[in-house]
Amino acid sequence: GGRVWMEKRGGRLFFHHEGYEAVLAVPYYVPIVGYRNNIVNTLRLWSAESIFKEFNINALSERDYTRMMDYKRSTEAISGFLYPADSTLSGKILRIKQQYFLVSASLQDLIKRYKRTGGDLRRLPEKIAIHINDTHPSLAIPEMMRILMDEEGFGWEEAWNLTVQTFSYTNHTILSEALEKWPIDMIQKLLPRIYMIIHEINERFCQDLWQKHPGDWDRIHQMAIEADGQVKMAHLAIVGSHSVNGVSEIHTDILKEKVMNLFYQETPQKFNNKTNGISHRRWLLTANPRLSRLICEQIGGDWIENPQGLNRLLDVLDNQPFLEDLQKVKRKNKEELSRYIKGKYGIVIDPASIFDAHIKRIHAYKRQLLNILHVFYLYLRLKEEPNREMVPHTFLFAGKAAPNYYYAKAVIKLIHSVADLVNRDPTMKDRLKVIFLENYGVTLAERIIPAADVSEQISTASQEASGTGNMKFMMNGAITIGTLDGANVEILEAVGEENLFLFGLKAEEVLEYYARGGYQARELYQKDERIPMVLEPLISGFFHSGYEEFHAIYHSLITDNDPFFILKDFDSYVSAHERLEKAFVDRDRWNRMSLIQIARSGRFSSDGTIQKYADEIWEIGSLEERGQIDQRTRSFS
Repeated sequence: GGRVWMEKRGGRLFFHHEGYEAVLAVPYYVPIVGYRNNIVNTLRLWSAESIFKEFNINALSERDYTRMMDYKRSTEAISGFLYPADSTLSGKILRIKQQYFLVSASLQDLIKRYKRTGGDLRRLPEKIAIHINDTHPSLAIPEMMRILMDEEGFGWEEAWNLTVQTFSYTNHTILSEALEKWPIDMIQKLLPRIYMIIHEINERFCQDLWQKHPGDWDRIHQMAIEADGQVKMAHLAIVGSHSVNGVSEIHTDILKEKVMNLFYQETPQKFNNKTNGISHRRWLLTANPRLSRLICEQIGGDWIENPQGLNRLLDVLDNQPFLEDLQKVKRKNKEELSRYIKGKYGIVIDPASIFDAHIKRIHAYKRQLLNILHVFYLYLRLKEEPNREMVPHTFLFAGKAAPNYYYAKAVIKLIHSVADLVNRDPTMKDRLKVIFLENYGVTLAERIIPAADVSEQISTASQEASGTGNMKFMMNGAITIGTLDGANVEILEAVGEENLFLFGLKAEEVLEYYARGGYQARELYQKDERIPMVLEPLISGFFHSGYEEFHAIYHSLITDNDPFFILKDFDSYVSAHERLEKAFVDRDRWNRMSLIQIARSGRFSSDGTIQKYADEIWEIGSLEERGQIDQRTRSFS
């Protein structure tokens, strides 16, 4: 807040910020210990606190006391909430405050530490790399400009060159609602000096575009950082960084060819891909000790530090005793999860059934709705044909919805309603069970993933940037059923089409429908009798609760023309599950498929991903290369 006034002195402009709300940033240090390498990194977290540590309540008037307490509550709220909902004005304000607080505290601390070691700010990009993960920290770019110009005395051009060469940006989504846009008047009021810098960045950027494309107002409007009364944070991140990357090959292609195509045309050298990765030491070594022991007994423990070493498991692809041991490990993990579910929810599930897991954030594009409609379809078929042969299935759901995301909460309600229906029906005879596991987080994921037979990765093609759950399941031997989206494409490359179950529209087909239309969900409703079979109960009163929520789901599919192509992919999804069920019955084939997943998963270790960031974006060598680790002190005991 406050106001900024300018003063010209000695040929330079000086900016004075007055009447602002001061906040004290208090650091908290969390050690991040490397794996047997004598390296401990520091994760620095920030707490927002009042600058007045102590004050005499008796000496304050009632008005001053009220004002002081309001200020204290306001400042402490900045770090008191994780991603406050931005559906309200107060939520938007708090989120902008939070984002600026975190980047400002971090940058001020970074510059102070750099100068303390004798660092020359003119060589900042040679010594420091700052990475923007998604759009949330994009305010770091104008904040760096503010520090360099207002506090360190640099001119615009030099400060801008230093900033661009220091910053890099990873885009994690093409969803428009996640590409943050903030009202100009809100930024102007909350962060007046920062807004002045953003405005100047935009002016200079648009002038450069005008020089290259005179008269092309549409191009300039589409690329502008400020447009339609909003500040576009993704545009700010692209313009202010020397590198822009996506997180899977298909995602990066979509960024270059569709979402950020105009920026790619201007600076193609900025754009690159860095496929996401996962920590195999967390998601295999720690989460699945039984499987880790089995692997170590067979190929030794080198894979723990060199995950590509898992490839050596392909040598035992025809080793029947090993495949049987692999199946036993999975069975024990399934029994352990079954005991947890019985103790937590009082539901008995069959460890011999197919454990089909769909665990991730609840969102329309992730299509938990497609999954539960298929489960409901299986239930209705079993009711029609009670003697129908079917491999027992246990469908596991877990995930959280954003606090203000009504649609996602409606889907959770439907999952619970179908689960109640299925689990209480004695005619199912344990052939079908549905469990929604509450309070999803890392600890719960570490229970589910080692036990899963099937990994549901069924997002609308083109919408999932990468995904990492698909990699975690793969590393633990689960078989993917999914669309050609995100990192699924690279899993396909790794294991071959015969070792996973693909279905649905391809990304280019989805994007073509979005661009040109031509899809009519109502036609499918009329042609495929299975679709009204699962949708009409949503509005007929079949379920005893959820009337409004289920009507909303129905109308999203029919009235709103099924924007995430759930009905379009339904037939293909059902067929993929039928193929999967046949494969599961052939235990030798299934075990081989499972082993191939594990053996080929090393390419998705975050070790490799981070190495590529270090080599190709941050341009930093290892401490060993720089002679800052004495090899003799390293311990691998």
